[in-house]
Amino acid sequence: MSVVHHLSPGWLLDHLSFINKVNYQLQQHQEPSCSKNKHTSSVYLDSLQMDAMSPFGAPAPCFAPDSTTVPGNEDEDGGSCERITQKYVFRPELFNVTKPYITSAVHKECQQSNKNENLVTGNKQEVSISIGKKRKRCVAFNQGELDAMEYHTKIRELILDGSSQLIQEGLKSGFLYPFVGKQDGNSGRITLPLDACNLSEFCEMAKRLPSVSETELQTLHLTEDDLSVTELDLLPQVVENNSSFSRMITLMGQKYLLPPQSSFLLSDISCMQPLLNCSKTFDVIVIDPPWQNKSVKRSNRYSCLSPQQIKQMPVPKLAAADCLIVTWVTNRQKHLCFVKEELYPSWSVEVIAEWYWVKITHSGEFVFPLDSPHKKPYECLVLGRVREKAASVLRSTGVKVSPVPDQKLIVSVPCILHSHKPPLAEVLKDYIKPGGQCLELFARNLQPGWMSWGNEVLKFQHVDYFLALQSGR
Repeated sequence: MSVVHHLSPGWLLDHLSFINKVNYQLQQHQEPSCSKNKHTSSVYLDSLQMDAMSPFGAPAPCFAPDSTTVPGNEDEDGGSCERITQKYVFRPELFNVTKPYITSAVHKECQQSNKNENLVTGNKQEVSISIGKKRKRCVAFNQGELDAMEYHTKIRELILDGSSQLIQEGLKSGFLYPFVGKQDGNSGRITLPLDACNLSEFCEMAKRLPSVSETELQTLHLTEDDLSVTELDLLPQVVENNSSFSRMITLMGQKYLLPPQSSFLLSDISCMQPLLNCSKTFDVIVIDPPWQNKSVKRSNRYSCLSPQQIKQMPVPKLAAADCLIVTWVTNRQKHLCFVKEELYPSWSVEVIAEWYWVKITHSGEFVFPLDSPHKKPYECLVLGRVREKAASVLRSTGVKVSPVPDQKLIVSVPCILHSHKPPLAEVLKDYIKPGGQCLELFARNLQPGWMSWGNEVLKFQHVDYFLALQSGR
């Protein structure tokens, strides 16, 4: 379970435990038991098996040796093959956020020095500010920034009070814990796999291949009988791992781990047809659009889409009646208004709730000061329902789901990887029908029981983001 505490304000989540509830296991044939089969290597079988999640509050299993021996499989020459299991967990240091990214002390010093009168002219507000020993300078806020400040004022008490309740509960249970002395847990640099970030280039290469007919865009099914490493080609196709085992695949020389019961399509927005060809409709669709903003453009992290490009996505064709649509929105009011007033109406989606993801450290502090004018410690989710013909369908099936509550918080320690969002599966399960089909658009990782799509859909499944536990015979 990723839900540590569920109170009236919302949920306190353990993102790392959610990932590790699928405790990836790599099975390996061992020599010399298979000595008759000389070409067999020490890592011959790349099949991963689901294991139980460790309970909340238990010590992280990441440093203890762990192996399982599976005896007596015969090879083709009659020899006996001994198989051991190599376990993997997500690298715990990627969630080692022990202190705020910007300390509240610096922010308070800035606030105390900012005592000059505000000058409002037209749709701009000029404020004289100083940071530390720097000289004061005049900053002009545009209308969008003023709108964001007004929006923050409306939800500030909700964020503060609700987070405080969940954080206090987390401190009582020991899930969160105060730090004593020097806090340097997230100050060091962590080496990340560079080759894991070339998936969008893969999608561009696939588009330059000769066009193929829709009949050739078949789904690739990974079965339990075929346990060998699967090398994917450049053809955009839906890959389904319908087995109870996790799998390892190789793509352009890089290895990625697939959870059991997961499916994905690696493509960009111009090659979504294989997803439509699956003839599935979905009961919940989570969308994390690559919104346009100056920071992403400067850093060149990923390609952005314009609001009109997002609007043209085939969400209505993918959504079942009464589908729950959940869209991640940045703190730009322009994007929030676009989703509520233009995007959802164009998809026949009725806005029903706004939720907020609040990012904290392991000691329960906001990662940014709550009133910071630049970075906020929260992000918004807009929830809506597809209402076209929904009432008649639900009456005929007799399906009843709980109404989605408004103004709820999801509080968690964030992953340090950019845009690695917290899991929503356990939070949303009460608001969709049992056994409902789930889809994530613009995904960067996979989840059991979900279909995922995006041009970086395997990014955080790269084997280098996982830690191999020490193992032996």
